[in-house]
Amino acid sequence: MLTISQLAAYAGVTVRAVRHYHQIGLLPEPERDRSGYRTYDAVAVVRLIRIRTLADAGVPLARVEELLDAGPEEFAGGVQDIDKDLRAEIRRLQDTRRRLARLAAGEHLALPQGVVDYLDRLRGLGVGERYIELERDAWIMIAAQVPHLIDSVIAKKHEELDDPDMVRLYSFFTGELGWLAGDPRIIEIADILERLMMRAVEAGEVGADGFDDQFVALMDSTMLESAPGAELVLGILKERGWRGWTRIERVPADRLNTELPQA
Repeated sequence: MLTISQLAAYAGVTVRAVRHYHQIGLLPEPERDRSGYRTYDAVAVVRLIRIRTLADAGVPLARVEELLDAGPEEFAGGVQDIDKDLRAEIRRLQDTRRRLARLAAGEHLALPQGVVDYLDRLRGLGVGERYIELERDAWIMIAAQVPHLIDSVIAKKHEELDDPDMVRLYSFFTGELGWLAGDPRIIEIADILERLMMRAVEAGEVGADGFDDQFVALMDSTMLESAPGAELVLGILKERGWRGWTRIERVPADRLNTELPQA
């Protein structure tokens, strides 16, 4: 007869493990001898070795008992079920690792790949990180607001980067965004934006953007707060009959005079 320490040594486990298996019912507790000590026989050794073998193979302890007492066919079926569960868990963990790897890149947080690629294209054009951050935050809000439209919207933005006017526009965002009144860049930016707006109107691409008015106001105010020079550009465009930054609108002539500030 064996003591608990001897049993553990024969099976290659710790005494603590043996006690745990007693506690969860995997290994029946033997009766104690007259001195109050547990004593074990060869049956306990064999069962403990089988428990250890199954556990080392990755079988969850909750399923070890059913396999210990299963016949050959039932055992094989149980192993297949466990293997299926493990493969599903492996796929889940691999997916988690891929997500973590993407999060490590920073911009992948809450952004689809198309947007990340777009931001990388802007970097390739020499756009400064200050403006990249503005675009990134805007795209995070857009992706949350209209997730069903984000792929088509970003695809259109990629197409626009093939337009020399758009490339020229982004060339102004390589440094600070706080242009002052009188800066010649402000007029050129307004000219470029007006040409882009006119082409968008001609192509019927203005209006149905999927955003509600409150969201548009939030986006515009964020841009104006972050880039004070943008307000000067919008002032020029408004004088020319245009309104908006996130949502471009043509101001009717009969409303233009009432909206412009009076001297």
